[in-house]
Amino acid sequence: MSRSALLAAAAAVLIGILAASGVRPYDRLTWFLEVLPILVVLPLLFATRRGYPLTDLLYVLIFLHALILIAGGHWTYARVPLGFRLEELFSLHRNPYDKIGHFAQGFVPAIAAREILIRGGYVRGRKMLVFVVLSIVLAISASYELFEWGSALALGHGAEEFLGTQGDPWDTQSDMFFALVGGSLALLTLSRVHDRGISAFPPTAS
Repeated sequence: MSRSALLAAAAAVLIGILAASGVRPYDRLTWFLEVLPILVVLPLLFATRRGYPLTDLLYVLIFLHALILIAGGHWTYARVPLGFRLEELFSLHRNPYDKIGHFAQGFVPAIAAREILIRGGYVRGRKMLVFVVLSIVLAISASYELFEWGSALALGHGAEEFLGTQGDPWDTQSDMFFALVGGSLALLTLSRVHDRGISAFPPTAS
């Protein structure tokens, strides 16, 4: 299969899973809020697939991140079955799936930001690149926490499942920490592989 055919097949699979997750979710509003990033990003990726195609690595990461969001939307993050298994396995005091989601919220955007910055030639120097990427990761995480806060104010008790704090008063801070850890680990483990993927594309004008 060609690269275009593989991307189309992956998009079709993702749309099918997304549609299935919308059938009798635990909470309809929570489902919509959790999968909203997919509803925004998927059309954007389709529109830019020719003018600004991404590396295979980034497409795979976006697909996996979407699956994490879909599961959190269908069951709510506090009730995802995988989280309960991890809670039992590691003797935790809460379902940790929410932290998996925030880890991914740092891991995947770090590679996305890195790709845009390198291909556009916006940052010079590896140390500065790391600093800017992690700053973007934290900015995205903070923006999402503000979105959750705004949802809580607007919806009252209706946003409880979306927040998924599970009684943790430091949930916001730990969410941002996990995003930072995810972004840092992505840079430590995938930078070389990512560089090889980026080398296949000509640099864009900054």
